[in-house]
Amino acid sequence: MAEGEHIIRNELPAAMTSRKKISVWSILKNCIGKDLSKITMPVVLNEPLSFLQRLCEYMEYAQILSQAAQEEDPADRMKYVAAFAVSALAANLDRLGKPFNPLLGETYELQKDDYRIICEQVSHHPPVSAFHAESADFKFHGSINPKIKFCGKNVEVHPNGIVTVEFPKWNETYTWSNVNCCVHNIIVGKLWIEQYGTMEITNHSNGYVAKLIFKTATTDKDLHRVEGFVKDENDKKLFFLYGKWTKFLKSCSFENYEESRKHELKVKEEKDSSVSPNATPRKMFSKLNSFKLNSFRSLSIQDNENFPPAEFDGDLPRSESNYSLDIPESTLLWSSNPRPENSSEYYNFTNFAMQLNVMDNNMKPPDTLCPTDARLRPDILCLENGDLDGASREKTRLEEKQRDTRKNQKGAELADFSPRWFKKVYSPYTKCDVWLYSGCYWDRDYKNTNSLF
Repeated sequence: MAEGEHIIRNELPAAMTSRKKISVWSILKNCIGKDLSKITMPVVLNEPLSFLQRLCEYMEYAQILSQAAQEEDPADRMKYVAAFAVSALAANLDRLGKPFNPLLGETYELQKDDYRIICEQVSHHPPVSAFHAESADFKFHGSINPKIKFCGKNVEVHPNGIVTVEFPKWNETYTWSNVNCCVHNIIVGKLWIEQYGTMEITNHSNGYVAKLIFKTATTDKDLHRVEGFVKDENDKKLFFLYGKWTKFLKSCSFENYEESRKHELKVKEEKDSSVSPNATPRKMFSKLNSFKLNSFRSLSIQDNENFPPAEFDGDLPRSESNYSLDIPESTLLWSSNPRPENSSEYYNFTNFAMQLNVMDNNMKPPDTLCPTDARLRPDILCLENGDLDGASREKTRLEEKQRDTRKNQKGAELADFSPRWFKKVYSPYTKCDVWLYSGCYWDRDYKNTNSLF
């Protein structure tokens, strides 16, 4: 990109509208157990981005993949791929606005000095968003079919789909699925987010695996905690990975982890052997305190790491220091970028997200920008400019236009929609059909592409 053409901004055109007067319960009370991605929501609950743009936030820490590609040891490459997978979730912290559902055929592109990515909405029922990123060092692609359900007090987000990283230099392919997300206290209390479940990253070329557990906040020390191991093809543990998906990920050798664990257990035993002033062992108090939180969860549920997190009576659990867990001779694989000071005024966007609707000087549809690009959506632009009424009108208009287009196609017995930039193929790695980039997007031949907006 030519110098001087890329625009950087530190704020959006208008601050977000307060949601304090919005009764979320009045909107969601009839939606318990339903998929919210199929239900029309008032735009005040949205953030001014399409889901395709949210997918591009995977790439905020793309340099981690470039670092991975340079590593000679396959175990080291796996460590950095795991760090990239965790880093992709950091932008979710406090992002409580719902992205706009993409229209069928909608696209979004992003170009940086070291990579480029193209996304397309390839299916409407079910909604599926496909993406493909590439650089000199890697390819990163996948498709997501998000399911959003209201469960009474919480909203559960299930990002169904598989993502893939390829390193051509090493002839390696890695795959994994993202963990689930829970938004707590939808009705009463302070809203807060946690990621939970198991993420298993597989290197299909040599059998190496990284298995990460995103812990549920059953205690304050587990808030945002993630940890796991890198194993070789013989299931031998090589590295311990640990950190918080909101802040950082570190690694240490399995031997150092074992030594640290022994020391931790020794310290714990010494504390447990001490006696309280009333001659009651501290261990018993610890157990009693744990009963208060989990008394209504069955043991089978507590042991299932993919089950929705426990309910909290209060607000966000108190978190300990970000770097309270620090094993000697650890390597920092990733740390999150600081957010703008005014982030809370602008949908809790990161610096990266602030730029996603920017129209660079060289973007001239249809010559140098596809007319279906999400930057051109009037409903999103209205919301970004603080015009809620305009955003609502445009959102309704676009949804009605999309429905009319489908009706006309059926009435004229025209062929079903076929994505322009992606095709469905069978993957030998995932043993199912996946959406792969079919090429030619960056040729900039958009003359026969009609605007969706």
